[in-house]
Amino acid sequence: MIGEKPEWLRVRPPRGDIYEYMRQEILTHNINTVCSSSQCPNKGTCWSHGHAAFMLMGTKCTRQCGFCAIDSGRPDVIDIEEPEAIAEVVKKLELNHCILTSVTRDDLPDHGANHFASTVEAIRRISHATIELLIPDMGGESEPLREIIYSNPHIIGHNLEVVKRLQPIARDPRASYEVSLSTLAMIKEIDPMMATKSSIMLGMGETLDEVRDAMYDLRGVNVDILYIGQYLRPRGGKIPVSSYVTPSEFKELEEEAYAIGFGQVVSGPLVRSSYYTGESNQSCY
Repeated sequence: MIGEKPEWLRVRPPRGDIYEYMRQEILTHNINTVCSSSQCPNKGTCWSHGHAAFMLMGTKCTRQCGFCAIDSGRPDVIDIEEPEAIAEVVKKLELNHCILTSVTRDDLPDHGANHFASTVEAIRRISHATIELLIPDMGGESEPLREIIYSNPHIIGHNLEVVKRLQPIARDPRASYEVSLSTLAMIKEIDPMMATKSSIMLGMGETLDEVRDAMYDLRGVNVDILYIGQYLRPRGGKIPVSSYVTPSEFKELEEEAYAIGFGQVVSGPLVRSSYYTGESNQSCY
């Protein structure tokens, strides 16, 4: 049985004027963030530095992955005013870089592609912020991806989440290792210049060789940016933590990832998909 969290996974409680300002603005505009919905351990740190990841299309996901803290069930009605509301918050907070993600919307014919595109376009009209998207697999279809790409974000990410062997355990049956790789490949096929990104969680029982295989598979579809972090079981999570990966092991994987051709790698215990992305990804777009 795994013991207590090691020292390197302990985080300070949120505090500071910037954090409070961010919290109030997000509440005032009734904006959803993945920071809160996913129980991210970096929420205090990121908000204290003026960073946030906005979550589109409600707080209910049509899929149910075992590692995820986001609620699943009947999805919310799409708020057609959300793109403009998020754009206003990006402008008011004077963000230089913003991250947009969403719940998975298998109930929508376009899987939410138009809403992503509308939000990107709304931000571009009133802000010079760089825009990063973290998208679902869009049903493995190319047309939703095309609409998103043509809205002209700076980075499009889609997470592989876990190594191949653990996919049936960790992810909803409608998701798969192959579809995720295909999604990332299609982005590059549609726009070879689009920066792409993916993330892998460790600590669910994978081996380092399996992680290396996943890294090679991601480079095989020309992914530019790789994030690697520690899985932490959320409240209500189904999958227990199998191991705590040490900072030195994360550093070793970072060095190996650079060696096989990733343009940017962020690897560490508290790393998440949206962790300090503005600073770390500038060289890739």
